[in-house]
Amino acid sequence: MGRHAGAGDGDVVRPSAAPPTRTSTRGAVKQAATVVFAFCAAASFLLVNIVDPYSGATASSNFAAEGQRFGGEKAQSVEAGGDYSIAVGGAENYVVEKKPVVVIEPASSGSGWAPPAVTPDPGSAQAYAAGAVAARGWASSEFDCLVALWNKESGWRVNAYNASSGAYGIPQALPGSKMATAGADWETNAATQVEWGLGYISGRYGTPCGAWGHSESVGWY
Repeated sequence: MGRHAGAGDGDVVRPSAAPPTRTSTRGAVKQAATVVFAFCAAASFLLVNIVDPYSGATASSNFAAEGQRFGGEKAQSVEAGGDYSIAVGGAENYVVEKKPVVVIEPASSGSGWAPPAVTPDPGSAQAYAAGAVAARGWASSEFDCLVALWNKESGWRVNAYNASSGAYGIPQALPGSKMATAGADWETNAATQVEWGLGYISGRYGTPCGAWGHSESVGWY
C-alpha cells in the first residue's frame, strides 16, 4: 500500500489538542471568589469578637461583666421588699411607698368650734322647761329631778361648753350639733335645747327622774 504524503516511516499521526473553553475559566473564577468571601467572613467574625467580646451577650440575663461596660457604672438591680416598697440599686436610689390614706373626720362642735357670744338666762330656761314637762304629762316631781340633773350638767346655761368632751348647751349634748334636729338655733335658743334634751331623756331613760338616778349612779346620763 502507499504511504500518506509527508509522513515518514514509523510516524504516527495524532489529532491536535482542542483549545481551552471559556466555561472552565469562569468556573475557576467563581471558585476563587467563594474562597475569598468565606475567608473574609470568618475574619470579620473574629475581629468583631476581638474588638467587643460581649457584643452578643448584652441582652443575656447571665451577662455580669460589670465594670467593663457602660463607663464603669454598675448595672441597676431591683429588689422588692414588703408589700409597697421597691429599692433600686445602682447609680441612683429610689423608694416607692404606699400613698398615705387621708381620713377626714366629720365636723362637730368639739372640733374647731367655739360657743357663740350669748348671755344665758337660767331662770327663763327653767320656766320654759316646767311647762314642757307638764305638757308631756309628767308629774311635778319629774321637773324637780330635771332641775337637779341640769343644774349638775350645765347650771341651765344655754352656752355651757365642755372643751375636753365637746358637750354643749343646757342638756350637754355630745356633740352639741345633735340638737340641730330640734331647731337650727340650737346654739343660742334655750327652748330648742330643752325640747331636744327632754326628747333624749324620754327615749333613753323614760323620765327625768330615771335620767337623774342614772347620773347619780355613774356620774353621767
